[in-house]
Amino acid sequence: MIQSAPQIGFDRYIQLDWMAMAIKVRAGLATLDDLEALLVSAGLGKEAKSKTRTKLNALAIEPRNELAAFIDQGVEIFSPQDDCAMTAVFAWGSAIASYPYFGKVAEFSGRLTAIQGDCSVSEIHRRMSEVYGDREVTKRATQAVIQTQANWGAIERVENGKRLNRLPQRKVSDEKVIRWLVEAALRFTGKAMPVTSLPTMAVIYPFQIDQSLPYVLSKSDTIELRAEGPSNQFAALRS
Repeated sequence: MIQSAPQIGFDRYIQLDWMAMAIKVRAGLATLDDLEALLVSAGLGKEAKSKTRTKLNALAIEPRNELAAFIDQGVEIFSPQDDCAMTAVFAWGSAIASYPYFGKVAEFSGRLTAIQGDCSVSEIHRRMSEVYGDREVTKRATQAVIQTQANWGAIERVENGKRLNRLPQRKVSDEKVIRWLVEAALRFTGKAMPVTSLPTMAVIYPFQIDQSLPYVLSKSDTIELRAEGPSNQFAALRS
């Protein structure tokens, strides 16, 4: 039996200010007309605007049923702050929880830039092609995610876009934000993770968790801590 390539899903460039507006729409602080005006001002044509709206719906405005409570919790946390750095946390968490493709590009970007701080774009393309197939749509989607990550302040493109430099991590100290971001990472992995490995997970590489995770996660309603052995503690989503 021939297995088909995994679904891509995320194949559009999404600007951070569009995400900020989408958060406001979900929170009732702005209207769909406000979002429409923003997309029009960005020069998007009819088709591009429609496809972009589809992604913004999934990320914030009309999330899938199984993600609605998670997204609403994020909107409740982030909508009052109206801060670019906080919007980036929401955007990243929502994207990796909603779109495995975005998460996989983020994971490879994080791993490949972890040692020297940079990597080639071609190496990310190669890794993604191994997972999703060596197709033109894979290349386009990967470019869209890379461009989006750059706009969200995680990386910068250098050498005519052929290489990526990792930008300094953003400290995340608020306990509610940390719990929400960790939940996003657990939704991406789909399995329990050692608590000690969570702060350095490649998929959330733009952020530095600046709190003791066992204490912060112990107060979560959606994440449970499991002891496996005398010194091993795992975090998992509550079933």
